[in-house]
Amino acid sequence: MQQVGPMTHSMTAFASRIGTFGSVSWHWEMRGVNARGLDVRLRMPDGIDGLEAYVRSAVTAALGRGSVTVNLRINRDETAGALAVDEAQLDRVLKALDHVQERGFAMGVTLGQPTAADVLAQRGVLVTAQPEEDSAAIAAALEADVAPLLDAFVGMRATEGAALQSVISDQLDQIAVLTNAAAQAAADRAPQVRDNLTAAMHRVLDDIADVDESRIAQELAVLAVKSDVTEEIDRLGAHVAAARALLAADGPAGRKLDFLAQEFNREANTLCAKAQAAPLTAIGLDLKAVIDQMREQIQNLE
Repeated sequence: MQQVGPMTHSMTAFASRIGTFGSVSWHWEMRGVNARGLDVRLRMPDGIDGLEAYVRSAVTAALGRGSVTVNLRINRDETAGALAVDEAQLDRVLKALDHVQERGFAMGVTLGQPTAADVLAQRGVLVTAQPEEDSAAIAAALEADVAPLLDAFVGMRATEGAALQSVISDQLDQIAVLTNAAAQAAADRAPQVRDNLTAAMHRVLDDIADVDESRIAQELAVLAVKSDVTEEIDRLGAHVAAARALLAADGPAGRKLDFLAQEFNREANTLCAKAQAAPLTAIGLDLKAVIDQMREQIQNLE
């Protein structure tokens, strides 16, 4: 059975499998969608001791996250048995025929003797013999079918995960490009920021007769800090590197990437709030759009 490996896995998958044992046939279906944890729901027919516990244990061992539903339908072929004579029904039919013969003789009516085919044609005389089923053997055959079913399911999760990984990697590349563009836009707006700070200082000096130079310096420093986006840009770059490392690491990374996507969004929001320039605001909005798209994909990862 395949186990969760170094490849990124999706929580969305489907697998099915059919099998037979004697007169019994079955059809497995296994479906998975995204979830915060591992939620396993089983729909098993009654009468097969231990099967539900076995399936739950196997699914739990193979998967880390996802809402997983496993359905099993069992059919029994009623035409698979050999023909047999119902002895009790045969006795009843022969007794009835004997009674008819005697009654006809008593009334002076001569009746032809029924043939064996006539007797077998009577309802209930010839029946289909139902084979004796070994419930333990059927349970063992069903349990043996669980591993291939899980292999197919995990294989599809891996295929879907590889596609998601490619999409998320491309989105991280877009975020990296936009982050570099934000850094350039921030540098380009530096003269405008200086002009804004200078104009603010002049307004203060014009409106206040007795100016506290140190207070003015403090206020201008606060304004400068509020417009500085260096930390946000640096953190966005660090988040891109961290996300790429998580995608390349062994084992499930969905939870950590989802948390990281929230951090991406927080930095983009702050960048927009501090922009004070149309080009930087536009880049911040583009960042938010790509981050939102990326988070939608990440939420499908195990």
